Amino acid sequence: MESVESIVKRFVVSAMSFGSISKEAHETVAAAMNRLGASSNSGEGGEDPRRYKLLPNGDSLKSKVKQIASGRFGVTTEYVINSDELQIKVAQGAKPGEGGQLPGHKVSEDIARVRHTTPGVTLISPPPHHDIYSIEDLAQLIYDLKCANPKARVSVKLVSEVGVGTIASGVAKAKADMVLIAGHDGGTGASPLTAIKHAGLPWELGLAETQQSLRQNGLRDRIRVQVDGQLRTGRDLVTAALLGAEEYGFATVILVTLGCTMMRKCHLNTCPFGVATQDPRLRERFTGQPEHVVNFFHFLAQEARELMAQLGFRTFDEMIGQTARLAYNPADFTGKAAMLDFKGILEVNGRAASQPVTCQRTAWREGVECFDDKLIAKCAPALERKEKQVLDLPIRNVHRTVGARLSGEIVRRYGPKGLPAGTIQLNFTGSAGQSLGAFLAPGVTLHIEGDANDYIGKSMSGGRIIIVPPAAATFTAADNVIAGNVILYGATGGEVYINGLAGERFAVRNSGARAVVEGVGDHACEYMTGGCVVVLGPTGSNFAAGMSGGIAYVYDPTGFFDTRCNLDMVDLEPVRTDEDLTRLRTLLERHIKFTGSAKAQQILEQWESQLAFFVKVMPIDYKLVLERMKQTPHREDETVSATEEVYNDGEADGLSGI
Repeated sequence: MESVESIVKRFVVSAMSFGSISKEAHETVAAAMNRLGASSNSGEGGEDPRRYKLLPNGDSLKSKVKQIASGRFGVTTEYVINSDELQIKVAQGAKPGEGGQLPGHKVSEDIARVRHTTPGVTLISPPPHHDIYSIEDLAQLIYDLKCANPKARVSVKLVSEVGVGTIASGVAKAKADMVLIAGHDGGTGASPLTAIKHAGLPWELGLAETQQSLRQNGLRDRIRVQVDGQLRTGRDLVTAALLGAEEYGFATVILVTLGCTMMRKCHLNTCPFGVATQDPRLRERFTGQPEHVVNFFHFLAQEARELMAQLGFRTFDEMIGQTARLAYNPADFTGKAAMLDFKGILEVNGRAASQPVTCQRTAWREGVECFDDKLIAKCAPALERKEKQVLDLPIRNVHRTVGARLSGEIVRRYGPKGLPAGTIQLNFTGSAGQSLGAFLAPGVTLHIEGDANDYIGKSMSGGRIIIVPPAAATFTAADNVIAGNVILYGATGGEVYINGLAGERFAVRNSGARAVVEGVGDHACEYMTGGCVVVLGPTGSNFAAGMSGGIAYVYDPTGFFDTRCNLDMVDLEPVRTDEDLTRLRTLLERHIKFTGSAKAQQILEQWESQLAFFVKVMPIDYKLVLERMKQTPHREDETVSATEEVYNDGEADGLSGI
């Protein structure tokens, strides 16, 4: 008979982000799950790097599962490589199709540091991932993550909705290692009541549809299935197993074991038991202990074990997918409920009947090969002895996610500060594939003579990316597109210089990188929370939508930029202060140095007259917070404001203090 300890290892505490719940609650959950040999999920709020080290008593506070959500908060190279599993959160069970928002009063200094933002500034998570608009895009993100951390499995979180089985089949084809089906009645008290009451479906329906769809498409043997959404009893576990789930997630019930009384005040920062608040006085009331979680899960597994024995199964694996052991009695229902027909959930017909009911793959994860495998070998002197390395190589658009695995290896060896600036210089000629420079680490420079596809600099944590037209090109660089869409999505550091136009959603959710570009498409600087962007040419519509931090400078000789900028959260100002003048001029000089931009050169040659055409885009709340921070003397030394983080990272030669 399978032991309690073995059953518990199938459990995971589902995503509860650092920000939604208190630091104490978050760390207690992680410690308990690591003691059990199970997993906890970091949620989308990032994770404090201090938790990667063992405590004196041997406990680990690290969440084995790291979430990659639409906001990409805290998704750095260090975050990615310190994971056993990377989970792409496509949607949330309690509010499918909606984004998230962390009110400014809950963004403490700790949260801002981990998320690479500014204390007191509201943080917005977009409803969709802006690099996922198809199954092919999802496959690209899965590939990105497997390149950055080849030791982690990659999972995808979906919600129980009509048609989820079709999406789950796409997830399997995209080579994810696990798919999670989340039920409608999970989530914290911060979720909108309209979503909690009216959106999503019970996990049983989504799980049954997923299991059947995977079997009908001959895909069930290649992917594991997890389920969550108010699982609370051993009976829930057994039901989930019989419907096809191999792993089981918990969230609300774990908070209850730690003292939560479900007062639904999570969004108000007034939780009286210190579970879901960032108020230091209320956090002192938290009394939860890892032992509480450990004991609960042992009791839960024991109850499931007893039910399993009653059904005649010796192991959980034997029980998974055996829907024949589930039945319903129509006589128990009255009114409209009597019209329900459960045959579609419990009966399996056609091709599905002959297909496996569980994942048959023996490997925990499915690895991928990438361009960086050769780069790592060629850069051995730099990796082992920090010797400067310069390589000239051709590149094609089939070479995707160049720099990610190399960067992961650098951070694994030397930490988040990486290598000294300019240690590795990779000069490419040709067309770069998608996700060039994703998760790029400090010390690496990627120079492309040619062009590049979408997702350049995704979640880059340092380094430098330079894109210039071919030397033999006869076209005007400032009038031609040489870089794709969704550049610098979730970047926390580094520099990007593009001598040409870029596509849509440039610098979406950028929180620390600097960039200079000759022009951008629609939705540039969307949801940006930090960093600095200089645009020397035309912009599309909806510039700065949801932008709550960082600064942008736009060259606007036509005077029409105000009609293209979304002014809901930002103000437009002239460039006048010494700080702005120095910052802008220095970035233009670096743009000329790295790309030879004729347009930037022309602007600098006529600096006094051209300066009047620049517009500074400044988020309103961000400006107020920065002013308040300057007026508050002797702030904690470890607290780094977004402005300092943007302009003082290790790759910024000559930009210190700007």
